Amino acid sequence: MLPSEPKIFHGRDLELADILRAFEQGSPRIAILGAGGIGKTSLARVALHHSQVVGRYGQHRVFVACDTAPTKIELAALIGAHLGLKSGRDLTRLLIRHFSNGPPALLILDNLETVWDPTTSRGEVEEFMSLLTDIKHLALIITMRGAERPAKVPWTRPFLPQLLPLSQAAARQTLLDITDDVHEKEDLDNILSLTDNSPLAINLIAHLVQSEGCLMVLSRWKEEKTAIISEGYDRKSNLDISISMSLSSSRIISVPRSRDLLSLISMLPDGLADVELRQANIPIDHLLHCKTALLRTSLAYEDQGRLKSLVPIREYFQKFHPPSPQLLRPLRLYFQELLDLGTKYRGTLNNLEATNRITLNFANVQNVLLSGLNIDNPDHVDTIYGTTYLDLFSVSAGRGGLTFMDRISNLLPDLMNHRLEVAIVTRRLVDWKYKPIPDPWALVDDAQEHFKHFEDPPLKGRYWY
Repeated sequence: MLPSEPKIFHGRDLELADILRAFEQGSPRIAILGAGGIGKTSLARVALHHSQVVGRYGQHRVFVACDTAPTKIELAALIGAHLGLKSGRDLTRLLIRHFSNGPPALLILDNLETVWDPTTSRGEVEEFMSLLTDIKHLALIITMRGAERPAKVPWTRPFLPQLLPLSQAAARQTLLDITDDVHEKEDLDNILSLTDNSPLAINLIAHLVQSEGCLMVLSRWKEEKTAIISEGYDRKSNLDISISMSLSSSRIISVPRSRDLLSLISMLPDGLADVELRQANIPIDHLLHCKTALLRTSLAYEDQGRLKSLVPIREYFQKFHPPSPQLLRPLRLYFQELLDLGTKYRGTLNNLEATNRITLNFANVQNVLLSGLNIDNPDHVDTIYGTTYLDLFSVSAGRGGLTFMDRISNLLPDLMNHRLEVAIVTRRLVDWKYKPIPDPWALVDDAQEHFKHFEDPPLKGRYWY
């Protein structure tokens, strides 16, 4: 399913014209670059739905949000999932065949910096991009934070300049589309001066203006701005100021637990559906009321029925207002129950629902389990079991193993849990089917020694299987 076309979009006529002109040359390779919150994704979505692009590619337009893919293998799995391809360990070759043998298509990779930024994965990501751009009839658009384009790709010339803040006229029109034309021009200009004409900051402050008026917002900003300046922040902090101002809105203050919900959502890149909010027994009163408060202030949004928050807001909350252990524990137990069901019914029809729910929450489960991999977590043993189950699920789905499995090794010496040791060995031996592992028979000997201390026929069955 493609994302919708932005309803409010101003000030990018030149950039959009450059993109459409590039499509006239054939199958372009375009990088949309710029700072966070500058409107890269919006520009890509407008191009995606432009009549010229729709007329050329029709149903063969693919939009992939890459912010939940930390590795090249997971990126390939994400693209494959959007195309409806059968999952596997690494879908790279299957994707290349699919696009090579198919009709002309457009692939948009949004927030590609998530997987490209780490130097450990940059080379293989660029190689993957090179393979994609070898397909002459495949058009490619990426959005990335920063000013660098990935290497090994023949980017269409002239390069699209990185996005700058909106012009004053475009910024004012964006503000008016949200707040309505009932404010003094001078007040609006003063409001816009707080945003540096960054689209995301405009959006956040505009919703405050809509409910509280320019003068109240300006008064509150003056007080908070002074505190920020005294700490030596530069204008990059405008977004943080916008977020903190949104949090001090009367609509949030009147529903104080909405901040707790937002702190929880900040850990969940995949968002949460209403049914998941209820089933997880999250200890927040009036959950739907809290959700409404977040939606009204644009601190959160709904995407296909799931409550989500923008990446900058999630990062802000994780830094300044991380969720408490009491908030995270019910959600972690809920995800662990899903993983238990998926493991128990693996290979049966009963597993389908659990698999779908884990897939929808894959990045969520990773973050929540990772936060619980410490000895202070009273459920750390169950969290380790859940992590091994998710790791096996990840490998089976073609995403590769979890990058934080080594955290478990650091915890094991303090636990002295024979059953858990066997579960870890069992998981490690699964890798033996696909690649060499150091001294596998030593692992077998360790497991046999641990089995002497307990009886668990199902675990024995998984071990020998």
